[in-house]
Amino acid sequence: MENQKLPNATAVLVLGILSILTCCCYGLFGMILAIVGLYLTHKDLILYNGSPDKFINFSQLNTGKILCIIGIVLNAITLLYFIWIIKMIGLDALQDPALLQERLQHLQDMAR
Repeated sequence: MENQKLPNATAVLVLGILSILTCCCYGLFGMILAIVGLYLTHKDLILYNGSPDKFINFSQLNTGKILCIIGIVLNAITLLYFIWIIKMIGLDALQDPALLQERLQHLQDMAR
């Protein structure tokens, strides 16, 4: 019997890396990538647990899973940060430069 590769291990690794790299995209895109990566990890773990001696790239799957978890954490922090910015400044100020400047000045005055 020849050893096989887990079918989704490479995809999980790529999704984990992309979820970390895209955490600057408001946290939504990277979060979706990481969740899909964890779903694929779960499918491969079921396959691996059935016959662990049959597969050779479990470490790649495990690394991808860790990267997906890191991606979820980073994207959640980014998402919460953007929500906080919108709460503090207001959505209307993000479209009006003069109002944005006024609200930023108000925030600086409050910090002093």
